[in-house]
Amino acid sequence: MMKQDILNLDNKNVGSIELDESIFGLEVRPDILHRVVVWQLARLQSGNHKTKGRSEVALTPAKPFKQKGGGRARQGSRKGTQFRKGGIVFGPVVRDHSHELTKKFRKLGLKTALSAKAKEGKLVIIDEAKLSAPKTKELQNKLAACGLTNSLFIDGKEVDMNFALASRNIIGVDVLPTIGANVYDILRKDKLVLTKDAVVCLGERLK
Repeated sequence: MMKQDILNLDNKNVGSIELDESIFGLEVRPDILHRVVVWQLARLQSGNHKTKGRSEVALTPAKPFKQKGGGRARQGSRKGTQFRKGGIVFGPVVRDHSHELTKKFRKLGLKTALSAKAKEGKLVIIDEAKLSAPKTKELQNKLAACGLTNSLFIDGKEVDMNFALASRNIIGVDVLPTIGANVYDILRKDKLVLTKDAVVCLGERLK
């Protein structure tokens, strides 16, 4: 087990917590992180790019002119790719860019991302991410004092609404519930901030 201090939003030490080494103490494997990030981004890619082929363009299929006697190369249709507004050869079509990645590998990727932040010293544990009122300026000052200006906050099963509303307009700060924790968002932020509830929920999710 790994021991880490627990802070509050006033940057004061309020205790400590034991972190499971099977989740936060793994060897950092860039190849695993890369595969999971590629899988995530591939799922987000829309794949709606499309061009029309010969069978789809709105042109007559009739022969444009006689086969012989005109002094021009023979043509069978105005839909040919050599004509203006003709069909496109091998153009892009609507497709799904996502691919499969096993649940076991996805779990390993999330554990590796958590371990990477812990190893870099960029993992912060706080007692709770809650505010009495959705005050953006107040939260911004607290985060600046804690050095958490570019951070991902992960809470327990649900995110405190006041905290979520207050952080919504702060550039560089994102908030997710445990179910939304993912490799890409963890890696793209400088620091990862977990609440005590998030540590418990992640332990249950990744067992």
